[in-house]
Amino acid sequence: MWYGVFLWALVSSLFFHVPAGLLALFTLRHHKYGRFMSVSILLMGIVGPITAGILTSAAIAGVYRAAGKDMIPLEALTLGTGQTFCVVVVSFLRILATL
Repeated sequence: MWYGVFLWALVSSLFFHVPAGLLALFTLRHHKYGRFMSVSILLMGIVGPITAGILTSAAIAGVYRAAGKDMIPLEALTLGTGQTFCVVVVSFLRILATL
């Protein structure tokens, strides 16, 4: 049950972070240190869902298991993409706070 939510969180996170990393790589390719920002964006797109995504997916699956409910694939899709949506919203709010 947790694996389905985790996979959707990972795939949807890569859906957001890979284009952002490629855009950063393209626009900062001539900058001395800026080109490494794209690598950090890509790493956060992979490492973030692997570490935090596993924990939150396991917590969601634990609640479903304790409630005695079965999870249909559409619920796993909604919960996994919801996790990514929350991470993207928090990321944008953090950047705006530093401006």
